[in-house]
Parts: sequence; C-alpha cells; structure tokens
Amino acid sequence: MSQFPVREKFLPYNVPDITDLEIQEVIDTLRSGWLAKGPRTVEFEKRFAAYLGAKHAVAVNSCTAALHVALLSQDIGPGDEVITTPMTFASTASTIVHTGATPVFADIDPRTGCIDPAEIEKKVTPRTKAIVPVHYSGQVCDLDRIYEIADRYGLFVSEDAAHALWSRYKGRLIGNRLRGTASYSFYATKNLCTGEGGMLVTDNDAIAERARVLTCHGMSKNAWNRYAKGGTWKYDIAEPGFKYNMFDIQAALGLRQLERLEEMQARRLKIAARFQEAFGAIDAVEAPSVPDYATHSWHLYVLKIVPELLAIDRDQFIVELNARNVGTSVHFIPVHLMSAYRNRFGYQEGDFPHTEAHFDRIISLPLYPTMTEEDTEYVIAAVRDIVETYHR
Repeated sequence: MSQFPVREKFLPYNVPDITDLEIQEVIDTLRSGWLAKGPRTVEFEKRFAAYLGAKHAVAVNSCTAALHVALLSQDIGPGDEVITTPMTFASTASTIVHTGATPVFADIDPRTGCIDPAEIEKKVTPRTKAIVPVHYSGQVCDLDRIYEIADRYGLFVSEDAAHALWSRYKGRLIGNRLRGTASYSFYATKNLCTGEGGMLVTDNDAIAERARVLTCHGMSKNAWNRYAKGGTWKYDIAEPGFKYNMFDIQAALGLRQLERLEEMQARRLKIAARFQEAFGAIDAVEAPSVPDYATHSWHLYVLKIVPELLAIDRDQFIVELNARNVGTSVHFIPVHLMSAYRNRFGYQEGDFPHTEAHFDRIISLPLYPTMTEEDTEYVIAAVRDIVETYHR
C-alpha cells in the first residue's frame, strides 16, 4: 500500500441515523402496552400515504412482503410469467417464485443500472402477466416507456421502490399517482429505517383491501383493534393469508424517521454532490449518471471502476478500501448467477451482458446522514490514492 495516512477508526458502509426522538417514541410505545399492530402502525400508514400523495399505504414487515402481496392481489400464479431485472436483491425474484409464477429477467440500461424497457418488450409472451421494475440504488426507471409497454400488452406493474423513497420521476415522487403498486423497504440501511419493515402503496381500492386481508392471516376484520374496547372477537378467514403485518414498535421508529426524512435527505444530497464532483474528475472511476427525468434518492452511491485503466479489479479495489478503513458493499450479485436460479430456470453466465459488466465494476461507498465532512473527504482521498497507486 502507498504511504496513505490511514485513519484509526473504521468507517462503516452504513450506520442508521437514530436520534433521541426515535428512542423516546419507542419507549413511549413500550409503555403504552400496545406492542403489536396498533394505533402507531395505522398512523404511520396515513402519514406515509399523505407524504407520497397516495391513496393507500399498507404497512408490512418487509418490502419482500409488499412485493409478494402486490402480485397476489392480481391472482398471479402457476403458468404465469413476470418480467423483472437480474440487477436486484434476490427477494424481487423470489416473491415471483413464491406465487408459483416464473421470473423472466430482462437486461439493464448500463447507464443507470435500471431495467431497460427495450429489453422488457423482447421478453413479453402470452404468459406474461406483470412487470416488476426496480428503482435501482435510488435511480428511477424510465416509467413512461415501461407503462406504455404494460398498457399495450395488458400487464400489471409492481414497482420495486425499496431504494426509491424520495426519488422522483419527472418531478413527481415515486408512489404518487400510481397506476399499479409501489413497494418500499425500511430495512436498517434504508433512507427511512425501522430495522425491518416495509410499505405497499397503491391508489387502487381493491388492491389495498385485499392487501390488508392477505397481510394479516387472511382475516376479514381489522385485526389490530380486536382487543380494544368496542372491538369484537369474531372474525372470518377470507382466504389463507400471511403474517406480514408491521407492529407498533417498528411504526414508532417510522413515524419519527418520516418527520426527519427531508433533513436526512439534505445531508445525503450534500455528500452525493461532493462525491459526484470529486469522482467525476478521476478518469479510472465512473460516477453515477442521473437521467434528466430522474431525481436520485441517493440510497446508494454506486461507483464504477474503469478496469482498462487499473492494474487491479473491483474485488481488489474493495480490499484496498478496507485496508484504508473504508467499508463498502456491492449491490448486487445478479440474481441469475445464483445457484437457485441457475438450477431451476437454466440461467447462466453471458445471458445478460450489461448486467454482468455492471456487476464486475461496481462498489457501493459509504453514504449516510451521520457521515461528517471529514468522513466524506476521507473516502474521496482513499479512492484517489488507490487509483494513483494502481493506474496503468
């Protein structure tokens, strides 16, 4: 390694931004005696829908649950096909498998990492029932083109917005004026975090009603208030459902995080802008490219290396960053390369060249609101030092 002055303390890839406001809300929830789904969950749903400008929000225990229920709301099942991207976390595809349908992958636009609408259209067959576009890293998919394809072939659109809270398409928040559904994640690393948790958002009354049934065992009544004064113990199981609901401790975190979202986003934007400026001036790395139609949430800062200009590959670049006490991740190992999808569906290397080339080059750098100016400049200096050390 060079004579780079390595900081003493390791800079983690991500640290949740939790303040005394969130801690006090959780304490108040614990003292309230209502720990399961209750009034805070209902309030979180209302406030989240209002923030997006959506009609309905159904709080669940994960984005995975939301994605699953979105497809089930359309009776998607065995014999059906659902088109999605291989550049995503496995849950996007696994929820398709869990319905009994077949996941069909379409390659990405190499500029953004998002699914390419032209590739979607190539994969449509008479068995295709839905498209699950993923707003990758906080980038936004080309929704006009995707919905035009969906309309032409009569397909349902379930947007995977796990990374896209605060992201905008042509100035409008993802989740605003939805024609299908959008699913959000509140995992510990997300822009709004509840530890685990998610939200299914829709403007469709029938989808919302069925989602509320499916996410609580298939109960026909609102389960959270069965034990309140005036509630009733009587209920019916309308259809076999799932234990997917959020509970009030999670919602307590979510309510306070939602109040602080703009403050946290402002910090993310400042860090991302500094990264864009610095990395745009280094020839052996490539900063994210944001299309004119998109407003990036900067859930992830995905830096690409330029292998032709470096004597090391992406994996060694990550080792070098770690040696300089900078934490990283990679988003994502393409789903079609996972053994479950190779073995079951016959996918193999070379099937999606843009996705595989993207994967080979990407590194997710630290980007979160509690990073200091010193932290930000240190990450830039570490990347610059590695490039200078290993530049061809």
